[in-house]
Amino acid sequence: MRWLYILAGTAAFVFAQLPAPNAAGVTPGHLHFVVPDADAMTKAWVDLFGAVPTKSGTLTPLKIPGIYVIVSGARGGRGGEPAAKPAGTKGSVVDHVGFEVKDYDGFKGKAMAANMPWQEVTAGSQAFLTMPDDVIVEIMGNKDLPVPVRFHHIHMSVPDAKTATDGQAWYVKEFGAKEGTRRNLPAAMFTVGEVDFLTARGPRGGGAPPKPAGTKGRALDHIGFDVADEDAIFKKFADDGVMINMAARDMTKQIGLKIGFITDPNDTYIEVTQGLKDLNDK
Repeated sequence: MRWLYILAGTAAFVFAQLPAPNAAGVTPGHLHFVVPDADAMTKAWVDLFGAVPTKSGTLTPLKIPGIYVIVSGARGGRGGEPAAKPAGTKGSVVDHVGFEVKDYDGFKGKAMAANMPWQEVTAGSQAFLTMPDDVIVEIMGNKDLPVPVRFHHIHMSVPDAKTATDGQAWYVKEFGAKEGTRRNLPAAMFTVGEVDFLTARGPRGGGAPPKPAGTKGRALDHIGFDVADEDAIFKKFADDGVMINMAARDMTKQIGLKIGFITDPNDTYIEVTQGLKDLNDK
C-alpha cells in the first residue's frame, strides 16, 4: 500500500474538515468497511472519490469532505483459510450511503472506466454505484458543490412508517440531530450530512417486508459519529437505556481516539469516537 502514502503527500490540497458539530457536540464521523480485499476497496475510494489517506495511530482513515472512510481487512479462518466474502449493503438496515459530486458526467466516466456497475435513476443527475463487495453508493450531481465530492447521507431501510419515525426520534434524542425530511420521508439532520429512513418494500405477492439485517459482519460493518465528550455521551446512553456494546475506552495511544460502540434500535452498529475531527489539524 506504499502508493497510498505517496498520494497522501501529493494530494493534501483536497483535505476538508468534518462538518461542524451540532449543539450536542456531534458530527458524522466515518464509515467503516471490513472486507477481504482492503486494498481493492481503498483504491476504489481513492480513484473515484478522491479520498486522501491520513494517519491516526495504526489506522489509515481516508478523508472525503464531510466524512472519513476506514477500510479494514477481514480475518480469515484460524487454519489459514481466506476470509469469507461478507454480504453487501443490500438487505442491511444501512441500505446505501450517498455522496454529492460536482461533475456528475466526469464521475460517471470514471465509474464506467473502472467497470463498476452503474444504475442511473435520473439521467445526468442521480445513480446508484456498486462498489467492491456489493456496497451501494448513491451518487447525486450538484454543480454548485464547493468541492468535487461531499458526503450527503446514510440511508436506512426499516420495516414500516412508525419504525422510520421512531428511528428519526432516536437520532434526535441521542445525537442531537434535527428533525427533517427527504423526499417526504423522515430524516435526522446534522450540520452537513443526514440519516434518512425508507420503508422497506414487501414481497411482490403481498405481505410484510422482511426485517433488514443488522450491519455488523457485513461489508459496511458500522457507521461512526464523532463527539466532543465521549464520557458524557456514554453516560447519556446508559441513562437512556441504549444498547452499549463496548463502553467508552481511551485508545489515544494506539489510534489517537477515544472509542466506544453502541447499537441503534434498528440494529445499526455504531462506533462513537472522540478526536476524529481533530485529525483535520494534524
